[in-house]
Amino acid sequence: MIKTIIKNIKQKNPLLKLMFILLFLIPFVFFKDFYIHIYSHFTGSILPIVITEQWHIVILNIIIFISFLIPLSFRRTINWKEYGLVTAFFVSLFIEMYGIPLTILFVSKSVNKSNFIAANIVYEFEFLGVNIAMDMAMLYASILMVIGTFFILIGWFTLYKRIKKEKLVKSGIYSYSRHPQYFGFILIIIGWIVGWPTILTIVFGIILIYKYLKVCKTEEKELSNLELYKKYKEEVPFFV
Repeated sequence: MIKTIIKNIKQKNPLLKLMFILLFLIPFVFFKDFYIHIYSHFTGSILPIVITEQWHIVILNIIIFISFLIPLSFRRTINWKEYGLVTAFFVSLFIEMYGIPLTILFVSKSVNKSNFIAANIVYEFEFLGVNIAMDMAMLYASILMVIGTFFILIGWFTLYKRIKKEKLVKSGIYSYSRHPQYFGFILIIIGWIVGWPTILTIVFGIILIYKYLKVCKTEEKELSNLELYKKYKEEVPFFV
C-alpha cells in the first residue's frame, strides 16, 4: 500500500507541479508591475517607447517561431488549418510588436499623450541593433517562452530518436508529460499574451490554447483503443 502511494506521488511529478505553481504565482507577487504593464498596453500610453518599423526583427521572429511547428508533425498528421491559425498569430503579433502597433495606435487616440505610463525596466539589451527594454511582466513572459521552447525541443528530440523504434513513445520527457510539445506551445502563447497584452494577442491566444487542448484530446481519443496507452495515461499526467 505504501509503495503504491509513493509510486503514485512520483508519477504525478510533485516537484514539477510545485515549480509551475510558484511560477504562476509570480504575477500576484508583482501585481503592481503587471497591472501597469497591462494598463499601458490597453490604453496605448506605452506608444512613445514602442519599437516600430524594425522589419528585420519581424521576419526573423516569424521564421523562428513558425519553425517550432515542424516538430509537431512527428507526432501526428499535419492539420494545415491549425498551422495557418498559428502562423497568422505569429505574423500579426510580430508585425504589431516591431512593425506597426495597430492596436496600440488605435486605442492611443483616446488617451492624452501626456499620460505616459510604463512599468519599471528590469532588464535591457541590444538585439540586431535595436535596444530592447523589459519590465517585470516582459521578463516573466520571456521565462515562460524559454520553458515552453525547452518542452518543445526536448519533446522533438525524444520523438525523433525513438518514434521508429517504439510503438508508443513514453520515455524521456514523455514519462513526465503526455503532451509536452503542446504544453510548450501553450506556455509560449501565454508568454506572448502577458508580454504583449493587446486585444489581438488575447483573442488569438485564447483561440489557439483552445485548439491545442482540442488536439490533445483528439490524439488521446485516437489512441484510446491501444492497451499500452491506457496504462501510460494512468501513470503520466496530461501536461505536468
